[in-house]
Amino acid sequence: MAEFYDVIVVGSGIAGLSFALKVAEAGHRIAVITKKNSAESNTNYAQGGIAAVTSKKDEVNMHVADTLVSGDGLCDESAVREILRDGAASIDQLTERGVAFTQLEDGRASLGKEGGHTKRRIFHVQDVTGKVIEEALVKSIEESPNIDNFEHHFAIELITSSKLCKHEGRKLDEEDRVIGLYALNTQNDQVETFAASAVLLATGGIGQVYQFTTNPFIATGDGIAMAYRAGVEVRNMEFIQFHPTAFYSKDSSERFLISEAVRGEGAILRNMKGEAFMEKYDARKELAPRDVVARAIDSEMKETGARHLWLDARPIPKKKLHEHFPNIYEHCAKQGIIMESDMIPIVPAAHYLCGGIKTDLNAQTSLSGLYACGEVASTGLHGANRLASNSLLEAVVLANRGALSVEKYLSIAKGEVTVIPDWIGGNVRDSDERIVLLHNWDEVKRTMWDYVGIVRTSKRLERARTRIQTLDKEINDYYWNFKVDESLLELRNLILVAGLIIDCALQRKESRGLHFITDYPEKNDAPCDTKVRRKL
Repeated sequence: MAEFYDVIVVGSGIAGLSFALKVAEAGHRIAVITKKNSAESNTNYAQGGIAAVTSKKDEVNMHVADTLVSGDGLCDESAVREILRDGAASIDQLTERGVAFTQLEDGRASLGKEGGHTKRRIFHVQDVTGKVIEEALVKSIEESPNIDNFEHHFAIELITSSKLCKHEGRKLDEEDRVIGLYALNTQNDQVETFAASAVLLATGGIGQVYQFTTNPFIATGDGIAMAYRAGVEVRNMEFIQFHPTAFYSKDSSERFLISEAVRGEGAILRNMKGEAFMEKYDARKELAPRDVVARAIDSEMKETGARHLWLDARPIPKKKLHEHFPNIYEHCAKQGIIMESDMIPIVPAAHYLCGGIKTDLNAQTSLSGLYACGEVASTGLHGANRLASNSLLEAVVLANRGALSVEKYLSIAKGEVTVIPDWIGGNVRDSDERIVLLHNWDEVKRTMWDYVGIVRTSKRLERARTRIQTLDKEINDYYWNFKVDESLLELRNLILVAGLIIDCALQRKESRGLHFITDYPEKNDAPCDTKVRRKL
């Protein structure tokens, strides 16, 4: 039997929880579905902060200009202006939720500066901003009587009216709409059915598609994969932001992020000879946008064969290191690196997806009743390269706008109860070849890292597509013939997302922002989006 709700929220980061709270406060019943604990999200790993204009020395127009420059000609300027305009209100909202942003001794906000920003406008809580925001939102969720929290539930597939009609052998005589989803309860291995008038996808990013990433293990592109399979448009998947400074470790694929704010306070990038090198690549040096810095590091490493480069934080006063970056300081110390006296070994790592599910500025997708917010969505704010700390801002603003849009939608759609059939497992069996799935997982990540990384070629992209297509056939055979479990579902989504990234990368016959391809080193005169959409 299906569980009935007004709205289902998939994901428990800043986007999903902010949206859920807004809609619940309007009196609607919400189910929050998350595949791990509620606090496990990309938000929880965000160190830098949230960008917003509140200082008299700053202007929204300056923030807009910085965002447009970083986005390399592919931002939707109207979207940029609307989202950034709501920055101050978003800070106020988070403060009301219990987030205590770091302040100076005189009580003013302690504003950080990061690459691409011309002014100090980054609100932060030391270097654990995301963690503190997540904790405040989770606490509010737990206190809400209108929200049911389903932890350890993996959303498998969206249920739409067109799919239901196909199952029942009849024609769809109305606009296609989302009516629910199937989710695997990973604690009892049972697939449960959830019905709702609206669904918000807030599942975060796709970092685990790469061999090295700053993202947690949950970032497997689940929301994008589900939306694509439901026929929703996905765009600009080629724009993968590689964070320039992840802590280099020989034995870990998940790499600890050294916040851009460290460079904002004066840290210097150095090659293996100890030489500062950023001036060769950009006049803004260490504070150039992330795509520029990541390519510069990649170039220096390839030129010398180095496994890593250095981030020199020694110019920063010891007191500031301890006060502003306690989490980073502690991590480095555990690795034997004392920030005031030692340089930090760093490498780029996959960090953020600037494309995703296409939405309008109300978080609506092309499928009626389906919304998307946060890293999973593409609003036009980030363009070809995200400006640092704009992502948390976008998540709060679009969650608020999306909540208002959903309330209007529910006034029309609420009450349309649809009987949804339970999940049918058929004669599937447990797989006795789990080792094959593990090998496939490794092959996806290595293929994407080697062939679809910071610098690309058409030949490498074609090779990657051939390998991913083979893996896609294998995983779909597993999906339809074996009992589903979390690792199988994640791998299925990763392989699909990898294919979408490659398809978009092959469409773009130019180098722009985060997509640098040696076959086409120049930009085209007329920038445009890349698009992929499944034919149903």
